[in-house]
Amino acid sequence: MIGEPAEAKRMLILPAVLSLVGVSNLSGGHLDAGAVVFLVATGGLSVLLGVLRGVSIRLSNRDGLVFMRYTWVTVALWVLNIVAKIGANLLLGAVDPHMSGVTSDSLLLTIGIGMLAEGLMVLGRAVRTDSRVVWTAGKDGQPHTSSALIDSLQERFAGASASGRPRAERPSMLDALRDADSRQDRRHR
Repeated sequence: MIGEPAEAKRMLILPAVLSLVGVSNLSGGHLDAGAVVFLVATGGLSVLLGVLRGVSIRLSNRDGLVFMRYTWVTVALWVLNIVAKIGANLLLGAVDPHMSGVTSDSLLLTIGIGMLAEGLMVLGRAVRTDSRVVWTAGKDGQPHTSSALIDSLQERFAGASASGRPRAERPSMLDALRDADSRQDRRHR
């Protein structure tokens, strides 16, 4: 709630790892139609709540960096997410006791994809600011590390919105990805 630098690595890597571990947990067993419906429903709810959390997070500029801060709405959405997941697990366990393995195995997957949706929403908003988004924040006086892709996205989108050009003339996300890729190729030559 006090705020911290918006670190792209923390918003992307941990949620992606949690999601992959969740998929790995589920891949060992047989999933019937009921389990698939349960996973899609709880996963969809987690993504929706993650997007809403991402929108509710406050972004600000501190020392030229994008800082993010949870609000009470963000915390309430996390609580709602946890309550909904526990409620769905209890409901599914009551309806079909044989599915209790799916409910516990899906926890990391649904948390991971919800956090990934939140992180992508925050990053999407942060790259459109005039403050810098870092890959990782420096610790103990060390400099912050950056990402060529994040820098390229921010250069294109923050510059485009600040320039006042009409939306149709602003670069697309695909253009920014191509530009970052070509910069990376030039650095490795």
